[in-house]
Amino acid sequence: MKAVVIATLALLGSFSAVAADVDQPALIKQGEYLARAGDCVACHTAKDGKPFAGGLPMETPIGMIYSTNITPDPTGIGAYSFDDFDNAVRHGVAKNGSTLYPAMPYPSYARVNQADMQALYAYFMQGVKPVAQENKAVDIPWPLSMRWPLAMWRWTFAPAVADFTPMLGQNPVVSRGAYLVEGLGHCGACHTPRALTLQEKSLSATDGSTFLSGSAPLEGWIAKNLRGDHKDGLGSWSEEQLVQFLKTGRSDRSAVFGGMSDVIVHSMQYMSDADLTAIARYLKTLPAVDSTNAPHQYDPAVADALWNGDDSKRGAAVYIDNCAACHRTDGHGYTRVFPALAGNPVLQSDDPTSLIHIVLKGGTLPATHTAPSTFTMPGFDWRLSDQEVADVVNFIRTSWGNKGSDVKPADVKALRD
Repeated sequence: MKAVVIATLALLGSFSAVAADVDQPALIKQGEYLARAGDCVACHTAKDGKPFAGGLPMETPIGMIYSTNITPDPTGIGAYSFDDFDNAVRHGVAKNGSTLYPAMPYPSYARVNQADMQALYAYFMQGVKPVAQENKAVDIPWPLSMRWPLAMWRWTFAPAVADFTPMLGQNPVVSRGAYLVEGLGHCGACHTPRALTLQEKSLSATDGSTFLSGSAPLEGWIAKNLRGDHKDGLGSWSEEQLVQFLKTGRSDRSAVFGGMSDVIVHSMQYMSDADLTAIARYLKTLPAVDSTNAPHQYDPAVADALWNGDDSKRGAAVYIDNCAACHRTDGHGYTRVFPALAGNPVLQSDDPTSLIHIVLKGGTLPATHTAPSTFTMPGFDWRLSDQEVADVVNFIRTSWGNKGSDVKPADVKALRD
């Protein structure tokens, strides 16, 4: 009997030692970092709402849904065990057994390592302030609002849940980047085109060239091509320029706008330089969709004409009156303040939606910790007609060596409305 007691005490002692090995504050801090990497706060916080309390409206092809409360309140995930939490995040199944809408990017989260899931759970249960706020009902017409078709969608298109496995022989920095981009960062949820059945056409670099090749318009913006294309991708960006952009929202080549602004403000600026470098290095391994397009070659003809007072090119006068003060007649802009238009890949995409949108509605270059200045471009929808917007957009897309497609007034009207 004495031996049994001694053995039991020894066993309990070993359990205590294991428990003591878990540094809970460190685990919570790690979970906070991972939640930043996953950009959880941007989607799960309504405008002027409390962090992670949900209620953010999200436009989808089938209707409007609202993000859920993921604070540790009973109206949120307060009653979730770790298994419940894991089922929701990686499997797409709520505590009540219903399937989540894939606006929750569980197809990407399926490859998040379980150790990181434990850290995330610790953070959301112990590091997030509880907020009592009931979830909003979706605004989706019947029968699309029924949940059982979602379960069929999940069974058909969601990948098996498994910890991320680096490719054999892959550089460790690139592997880390792949884990962040394909998993927690869920970049493909926006930057990969979707099929008619709304699943991403590919979930990783090994699935084909559609991965991160750019999306269809959503809420007035295009999520750009992140592959190695020179015309509309990252082919002409250096690794250092990419890191700078992800950290500050601006670079020598471009400036953040649209939904990516939230990603920079809430997520990327908080990530370590090592992880930002890993993301950039991984993205630079992705080959171009179209390997025939060449790097941008600057053409000074339009700049020379404007310098000499020749605004005869269609749209030139509108550009001089509304754009040139910030973006300059040579299209070079002002580095890290007003982005260059010459050679800007966003302006040369086949789909001009983002450019039309920003001309109509304007935008703000947000402040970050390492780039604290905010710059705002006003919207011009109140002063420019559909024809004038089409003219100036075409002028920008065909000047200084840019090779964008033609925009018609009807394209502008569709976005204005």
